[in-house]
Amino acid sequence: MNMFRARLTLIFMALIGASVLAVGIFMANVLRNSYMDSLKVNMERELRVIMTTVNMQQSGSDQEKTAFYTKQAELLKKSADARVTFLRADGKVLGDSDRPASELESHAGREEIVQAGREGIGYATRYSESVGRNLMYVALPVQQGGDNVGYIRLSMSLTEIENSIRNVWLVLLGGLAAVFVLAGLISYRIAFNVTRPIELITSVAQQITDMNYKYRVTVNKKDEIGQLGTAINRMADSLQLQMERILEDESRLKSVLENMISGVVMIDREGQIVLLNRSAEDILGFSSQELLGKRFDQAKQQYEFTQLIQECIESREHIRDEVVFYFPSERILEINLNPISQSGQDWSGLLIVLHDITAIRRLERMRSEFVANVSHELKTPIAAVKGFAETLLAGALNDKDTARSFLQIIFDESERLNRLIGDLLELSKIESKRIPLQFSPIHLQPFVTNCLNVLNAQATSKDIKLSMDVPSDLFIEADEDRLRQILINLLSNGISYTPEGGQVSISVRHVPSADGLAEADQVRFTISDTGIGIPKKDIPRIFERFYRVDKARSRVSGGTGLGLSIVKHLTDLHKGTIRVQSEVGVGSTFRIDMPLIH
Repeated sequence: MNMFRARLTLIFMALIGASVLAVGIFMANVLRNSYMDSLKVNMERELRVIMTTVNMQQSGSDQEKTAFYTKQAELLKKSADARVTFLRADGKVLGDSDRPASELESHAGREEIVQAGREGIGYATRYSESVGRNLMYVALPVQQGGDNVGYIRLSMSLTEIENSIRNVWLVLLGGLAAVFVLAGLISYRIAFNVTRPIELITSVAQQITDMNYKYRVTVNKKDEIGQLGTAINRMADSLQLQMERILEDESRLKSVLENMISGVVMIDREGQIVLLNRSAEDILGFSSQELLGKRFDQAKQQYEFTQLIQECIESREHIRDEVVFYFPSERILEINLNPISQSGQDWSGLLIVLHDITAIRRLERMRSEFVANVSHELKTPIAAVKGFAETLLAGALNDKDTARSFLQIIFDESERLNRLIGDLLELSKIESKRIPLQFSPIHLQPFVTNCLNVLNAQATSKDIKLSMDVPSDLFIEADEDRLRQILINLLSNGISYTPEGGQVSISVRHVPSADGLAEADQVRFTISDTGIGIPKKDIPRIFERFYRVDKARSRVSGGTGLGLSIVKHLTDLHKGTIRVQSEVGVGSTFRIDMPLIH
């Protein structure tokens, strides 16, 4: 912009300087021509005066004539202050005021003589070698009887005129220099006023180009440049508003992508991976730095996944499939591949959405197993009741001992069916959180003693020793009925799966918090038995509904398969945790940690 301002200033100065120079040249020429014309008129007038006083028909020899005309020329020079020359008609010099006639050659070919002979008066301006300066020559013919008998020439130095013209040029050049300085200042000011707003507008436009949309042009004028600045400001306002909307939409889209549970992968028309959200990184087991910019078939992905992408690219149609992924962990993924088309293009890329449906498929399997287990558990006692009832109706009623035995079996199976249905209803209510817990202080020593008394008969029938270790001053805030249900279920399981002569024990301890906060203190319940134990492969699933480690043994024990599932849910409702340690043939230990105070 400074270069533009300098060029504009130079243009203004050049225009003003050229104008002043042209005017000066014109004035100098007019002045010179005016001097020359005035000099010609004066010289012509003097020549005509001289002609009236000089006789060009002087008689005598050539020497006498030369002496006479030389003397006349010298006298006339004093009065006219100019060089006077007398010439014969053939151009021979008869006398001259400045040089001897004998030294002068014939002037017949001189411009002023030729013109005078032709037009009656002659003018010429040239440099004289004899006197060494520029001279103005004016010649008049002398006529006698209609014939030219000679010429009188008057020549005057142009030094005065040249000095005057030189002075004019000096004044002109001085004035031109002053005009140039003044023109420079004025031109710079004009250029500055013109270029400064443009410079500011250019600066703002550059800032807008660099995405700095807060810059504005300060508009002080209403001319074309002011209108341009106003237009730039309006454009900046519009761009800023649009960019804010774009950035807001981009932020929302980025937030949505980053917080989506489903993985999103985008592949461009060249087959390169151009977008990958956080969930896709977790699902595929690779970071975005490892995958972005690579072709899908070079991204070290599972073969089935790569084949689905290739198939979608070739068919340009939506594809949905389920694939088992084994890296970074075994999961079932639902893969949706959608071709992307934009206006004016048939194909611009591929959008892939990955859903981890492992949990859904596991729940479906659990639901299927649950339905099968419920059906089986309900069918067994119903079949027994129906079978023995049919036997009684067929005539077994007549045998009282047989009838009593069959009725006892029907009663036992009915009880079992009643327990199963009760446990199902209880588990359903617990899972749906329709049972509000009634928290109250519980003195744990008498509470645990009461639980053992309930199970004493069951333990005595198998000669199993029950023992407890509970501090006398330990209390807990919990739902008394639900806590009793937890402990009785665990103790009952221990009795059921412990051989005769074994032992089942319960101990309760206060576990202080690590940082000394009272609300973080916990109470730990530890229920141990010397039973058959649980294989390690079954421990992760023992809290599932109807899951049985030993189905035959469980059937004999009369359990419903829902006890541990109920214990787990009730523990969670108390914001507690339950853990299991077990060894086959040695026994099992269940450890429950609950908050001391809710």
